[in-house]
Amino acid sequence: MAKELAKNVRVLYVNHPYSWKDIFAGLKNGDSMLRQRLWHLLSFRNRYEHLDAIPENFVAITPPPTLPINWLPPGKIYDFFQRLNNGIVLRSIGRAVRKYNFYNFLFINCYDPFYAGWLPAKMGAKASIYHCVDDITQNAYTARHGERLENDACRNADLVFVTSTNLKRLKEEALGREKTFTKLLKFSKRRPKASSPPRSDDLESSDSGSRIFTFFNAAEVSVFHKVFTEKYQRPAELKDRPGQVIGFIGNLDELRIDYALLKKIALHFPEKTLLLVGPVNSLEPAEIGLDKLPNVVFAGSRRLEELPPLVQYMDCALIPFLCNTLTFSIYPLKINEYLAAGKPVVTTSFSNDIRTFAHCTYLAESHEEFLQKIETALAENNAYLVQIRTEVANSNTWGTRIKQLWQEVETINDEL
Repeated sequence: MAKELAKNVRVLYVNHPYSWKDIFAGLKNGDSMLRQRLWHLLSFRNRYEHLDAIPENFVAITPPPTLPINWLPPGKIYDFFQRLNNGIVLRSIGRAVRKYNFYNFLFINCYDPFYAGWLPAKMGAKASIYHCVDDITQNAYTARHGERLENDACRNADLVFVTSTNLKRLKEEALGREKTFTKLLKFSKRRPKASSPPRSDDLESSDSGSRIFTFFNAAEVSVFHKVFTEKYQRPAELKDRPGQVIGFIGNLDELRIDYALLKKIALHFPEKTLLLVGPVNSLEPAEIGLDKLPNVVFAGSRRLEELPPLVQYMDCALIPFLCNTLTFSIYPLKINEYLAAGKPVVTTSFSNDIRTFAHCTYLAESHEEFLQKIETALAENNAYLVQIRTEVANSNTWGTRIKQLWQEVETINDEL
């Protein structure tokens, strides 16, 4: 989003702040980026950085450090320190806004309600947007305080963008319940106890959902179209592995990935390579012996620009997500990346949004069906199907999403 926005407007990108706990842990672990930022952090100053990947109209800001408070229970003590931390980040943003002479600007908080969930009107934002990208209740760390703070951010934002249809439903229900409860409290205070229950016309109609919009993830399709225009050497990870490649790209975490399924795939297709690209943030692969199988390759993290050579040699791409409460709210960014490269995609049927891709992917309802779908995808791949996939991806670019963003902003400005 930031890269696409920076093509036409100036962007101030605020990094999630380091806590003092993050600083001590980073120094202990030899974090090189932290060391570059340490002087500014210890002197409580903003650090401003430019990226080669976004050479124009873009500057990133690292705020001064905050206190680690997520361990505190909900209550007045947490609220006090949260306001303190929030003030640190708001003042950091205020300094950056003045330094770069921003005014009448758009503020977007992307899934970080712990800091600056919205901007106070006096800071000069044209509009505040809260961008919800996951069900915040499904991670133990973020759930502790995140749900309440996120609902506060949604309530105070001019627009709320959600990346799936289920997130839209959840946010509309949560804000609707809060608004109805508030109005019932007001009703009970102004009516005698013997009064009859409130009528529907006694309660103002809720507009909690009127400014909540689906804003699906997209892809930098031009990056993945390179698999058609460039001929890459076989990646080092696949040297001496001449057979077909079944691949996955993404965060190998413990909440989304079905590792039992991945092990079944590796055992079912011993003559094929199972290539897993991304950071491993789970102990389960080692616990079930997935990392010991001879046809499984963990390629580690890769920057976006490094993915085309790996994707080019994938004969089938996977989305092996668990079917749980978290994934039911996910519209995976990787689906459009795979399709932009024309690759057949086999996926679990984990959400309503992934089912909208049924015409151009292979949806599986069970492990056994998933294995069968891989066989089918490998057998029937052809130029016609590749064209269908790329056409779908071309309608889901970040350029398309940013056009939607500006349309919604203009609508809300007309109302204000």
